[in-house]
Amino acid sequence: MDKVGTVDDIHAAATALTGLTDFGPPDYHEGLEIILAAYQDEADLTPLGVAMARDELRDILVARLFSEAGWRRYPEYAEVPIERPLFIIGMPRTGTTTLHRLLTADPAHQGLELWLGAAPRPRPPRPSWADDPIFQLVQGAIQAFLDRNPGYLGIHNRDAAKVEECWLLTRQSMMSAFFEFTGHVPTYSSWLAGQDWTAAYERHRRNLQLIGLPTPGRTWVLKYSGHMLCLDALLATYPDALIVHTHRRPASTVLGSACSMVSRLSAGKSTSFHGDAIGPALLELADRALTRFAADRARQDQAHFHDVEFDEFTADPHGVVAGIYERLGRPVPEHARAAMAEVLAEDDRLRSHRYDLAEFGVTAEQADARLAGVV
Repeated sequence: MDKVGTVDDIHAAATALTGLTDFGPPDYHEGLEIILAAYQDEADLTPLGVAMARDELRDILVARLFSEAGWRRYPEYAEVPIERPLFIIGMPRTGTTTLHRLLTADPAHQGLELWLGAAPRPRPPRPSWADDPIFQLVQGAIQAFLDRNPGYLGIHNRDAAKVEECWLLTRQSMMSAFFEFTGHVPTYSSWLAGQDWTAAYERHRRNLQLIGLPTPGRTWVLKYSGHMLCLDALLATYPDALIVHTHRRPASTVLGSACSMVSRLSAGKSTSFHGDAIGPALLELADRALTRFAADRARQDQAHFHDVEFDEFTADPHGVVAGIYERLGRPVPEHARAAMAEVLAEDDRLRSHRYDLAEFGVTAEQADARLAGVV
C-alpha cells in the first residue's frame, strides 16, 4: 500500500488484530482524520513511513479497544482513588527518564509500564508477564525496532516491562505532541494547538484507575514532556498533583540530544523530515511548549511545583530524590534504596549517546538565544 489508509481501514485493522469492536465515543475521529490527511499530504512518507504510520494508528485504536473492554469487564475501576499523583514534566533529555525510573523503583509507587500503556487492563502479577501473549507481542515489536536502530538503548532504554511516558494514554484521544515530534505534520499541529485537552485527561485518568485496580494504594508517578502544552487540563483532572519540573542548560544541549533521538525514531520514514530539517522543527516545538508552560504555570498555585536542575540531579541523584520525597511528606524508604541504585547502575552501563546539534540545521547559538528565557 502507498497510503496509510482511511479511517475505516484503521478501525478494521484494529478489530482484525483484537476481535474487539467497541472503540468508545467518536470524539477521537476528528483527530484521526486530520493526522491521516497530514500523513498523506505533508509528511512525505516513504514506503517504510507509510507502513509505520499505519501500524502506529492501528495500535492507538487497539489501545482504545482494550480500554473500553476493560472498563466494561471491571466496572469497579471507577471507585479506584488516585491521590497525590506525581508528574515529571520537562523537555526531552533533561533526566526525566532516569528520575522516573528511580521514583518507580519504590514498591509504594507505580508507573505506566509500556505494554500496559499499549493494551490497558488491570496490571497482572509481575511473574506472569513473560508468558502473556500481549506482553510478548509488544516486546517483540520493541526488539524489532532496536534491531533496526543499533545503539538506541544508549539514548533511551526501551523495554515492554519498564515504565514509559503516558502519552500512550492521551494518544487514545488522537491528541499527542508525539506526532509532531517525529514528523512534519503542520496541519495536525495547528489543529492540536486549538484543542481542549480535558476529555483526553479524563480518559487518561480512567485508564490509570483500570491499570492500577490491583494496587489502589500505590502513588502514581508519571512523566511526559507533552504535558507542558496542556497544564491547565492536567491540573483540572488531577487537582492534587505534584509537578516535578526538570531543567537543563544550556538549551542547545537539550535540543541537540532531542534531535539525535528523533533522527533515530524517524529514520527512513520521510523523504524530507531528516537531517537539517529536524532541528528547526524541534526548536519551534520546544519554544512553543516552554513558553506555553511558563505562562500556564505562572497562573497556578506554585505549591504544585518542584524544580529539579539537571546538573544537580546528575551530581547527586539520591539527594534530588530525597527532596521530592520531602515534598510528598515522607522519607525515602530504606528498602527502596537498593532498587534505585540498580536503576542508576543500569543507566550508567547503557549510556552512550553522542550527538552534534549542527548536523540538524540549528546552531548552538541559535538554540540558546531563542530558548534562554524559558528553558
